Amino acid sequence: MMKKQQIILTLLTLATALTVWANHPWLSRVYEYRPAPGQFVNVMPTARVGEPVDSVLARCKASICGRVDTMTQTIHGVEYTRIDTVWAESMITLGGYGGYVVVGFDHPVVNTHDYDFEIWGNAFYSERMEAGGSCEPGIVMVGVDIDGDGIPSEGDKWYELAGSEYSHPTTQHDYAITYYRPDEGKQRTPSQVNPFLNDTTYIRWTSNDVNPDSTSGYMSRNVYHQQPYWPLWLQGEETLSFSGSKLRCNAVDIGGNDNNAYFVQYNFTWGYVDNLPNNPKRIPEEGLYNPGFKIDWAVDDQGRHVNLTHIDFIKIYNAENQYCGWIGETSTEVAGGIDYHPDAQLPQPVAGDVNGDGEVNISDINSLVDIILSGTFALSADVNRDGEINVGDVNALIDLILN
Repeated sequence: MMKKQQIILTLLTLATALTVWANHPWLSRVYEYRPAPGQFVNVMPTARVGEPVDSVLARCKASICGRVDTMTQTIHGVEYTRIDTVWAESMITLGGYGGYVVVGFDHPVVNTHDYDFEIWGNAFYSERMEAGGSCEPGIVMVGVDIDGDGIPSEGDKWYELAGSEYSHPTTQHDYAITYYRPDEGKQRTPSQVNPFLNDTTYIRWTSNDVNPDSTSGYMSRNVYHQQPYWPLWLQGEETLSFSGSKLRCNAVDIGGNDNNAYFVQYNFTWGYVDNLPNNPKRIPEEGLYNPGFKIDWAVDDQGRHVNLTHIDFIKIYNAENQYCGWIGETSTEVAGGIDYHPDAQLPQPVAGDVNGDGEVNISDINSLVDIILSGTFALSADVNRDGEINVGDVNALIDLILN
């Protein structure tokens, strides 16, 4: 009898363990990696000329997916526990503006109307400054697998998580940039202005910036990183183009001159990757709080709030087109991520139940019309599942009610 009880207890324990870990809390998938040129490209992670894309993705996955370690550090006399990003293998670079990675978990991330997930970077504060240091903000987009094929594709919908700078007058939405592949064999001479730079006209870029003084420029090569900055597995591409929202420059040179440059990159308030130190203790008066991301921040391409029950994919891209002298370009790094509620239950949708009351009737038509008139988007209102909210959904809903 005792042996039977022990067996039952063991099975219950295993069942409990399986229930707890039904969904893996850590990032587990890298769908796409397309960095812009940058000083850490091809070394974080490493890459080779002509390497297959799948091989690069596997190396990205090894760097940022799965369980991560923590470390303890002291910032201005206060001890914090944070994600360990000391080793290069624990993160990937996104290069200059627009460079991105698309990642995901082994399950949909459910909207709990709280902080739902976190994506870590390697931001840190300078010992000389209490509100800045190396903060390289990346914007987060969330995707919903509308077509149900399990991968990010043209049939899916994407939304920006509107961080603290989304409505700032200097934030440029619909920004676009193109980089031009450089001649890696050209002669390079040390810069006459800054001895830390050995090629100030390395990679040319052009953009649609509304400021005529910054519609073109160059990404310089510095003496600390001599490898090619153009992604080696993309050697056949003569240009790389990216678009999205661009945040205002967050760096200030407090050094005084080119030979004594000391750039401090200040963090924004909330809502960006690699913008604040990972998991710091909350100190409201110092702003040291990085709680993660809320799906409730999602907006469509018109800036309208979107009501999402869950997300399936996450895209992070560098939101700064900024060069900081000998320090180099501002480049978002990604060091892993976690779903705070991996076993949250995804609401079971009832076709046509627009208002979520569990029934399909005339009140759902009223709710659907309100959504159409307000210009917002809700998955429950997309009755015909075509990715749009319009009169076609009204007709589909009427058919459901009549049938």
